[in-house]
Amino acid sequence: MTQAEVLVWENIRKKTLGVEFHRQVPILNYIVDFYCHEIGLVLEIDGEIHKDNFLEDAKRQAAIEKYGISFLRFTNQEVFQNIESVKRKILDYINEFNKNTL
Repeated sequence: MTQAEVLVWENIRKKTLGVEFHRQVPILNYIVDFYCHEIGLVLEIDGEIHKDNFLEDAKRQAAIEKYGISFLRFTNQEVFQNIESVKRKILDYINEFNKNTL
């Protein structure tokens, strides 16, 4: 894992946000950074290399989304500068998902 992924993992592991995430999960022919089976959510932490891989990332994401899986993407910069904001966005998604499934 990259340093940004380690920081995210430290903040989402062990059901810290109320759901269980797994890391480095294979989906189709891809491996996603983090995945929560309970709510069908992928978390991707994008480093500098993703600036040049935008089209490839979009294609990959679209293929996975066809199966009803949602994505939240964060840059390394977002993670390092404000992990609390990253956690809040993830938690907001989880809360919205739970509200809509009740």
